[in-house]
Amino acid sequence: MIELYYWTTPNGHKITLFLEEAGTPYTIVPVNIGAGDQFKPEFLKISPNNRIPAIVDHEPATGGEPISVFESGAILLYLAEKTGKLIPADLRDRVEVLQWLFWQMGGLGPMAGQNHHFSQYAPEKIEYAINRYVNETGRLYAVLNKRLADREFLAGDYSIADIATYPWIVPYERQGQNLENFPHLKRWFETIQARPATIRAYEKAEAFKNQALDVEKSRDLLFSQSAKTIQTPTT
Repeated sequence: MIELYYWTTPNGHKITLFLEEAGTPYTIVPVNIGAGDQFKPEFLKISPNNRIPAIVDHEPATGGEPISVFESGAILLYLAEKTGKLIPADLRDRVEVLQWLFWQMGGLGPMAGQNHHFSQYAPEKIEYAINRYVNETGRLYAVLNKRLADREFLAGDYSIADIATYPWIVPYERQGQNLENFPHLKRWFETIQARPATIRAYEKAEAFKNQALDVEKSRDLLFSQSAKTIQTPTT
């Protein structure tokens, strides 16, 4: 059984997408990031970066004690290797998947995240920052669109590369993007959106809608962390 420490963010959705697609049994442990659950000592034991998602695998493939994993890309790779699903066995095909998985982790996710911050959440609207990240998000959308011009998915069959990327495209309007400008990306997006596992994964998030983030109340928890946050003991 997989224990998933989860909240309704793009990175959280990655893991429910995988688990639903693979048919892997799991339970959700909510980590309300707006209420500060990510700083609780029991969570920090498995996710020292105080970020969701994280998992605990109570039945590792090699047996023995439970294994905990944090960072969404590492979790996807761990689960794919454990189940033998959504990652190719062939070396060349596997490299293709891993390239696009890390592209999302190092590019699309961080850039779209900064886009969200400066355009949606920052108390001051800094034009340079907004333009910088909206434009960079658009550039990355164009990279995806070009990649998908001659293939159904990012790296052959549907894989953890697609699963990692899709949730970061869901809020495209908030990112200042129009999918009509990226027809191949739009086709890919709508294909994944219609998958039964995707529908089930996003239905899971509905249970937490009444706990939606109040950004004003949670601003310090979400955006004002520093080295002191880590250095100060949590009780």
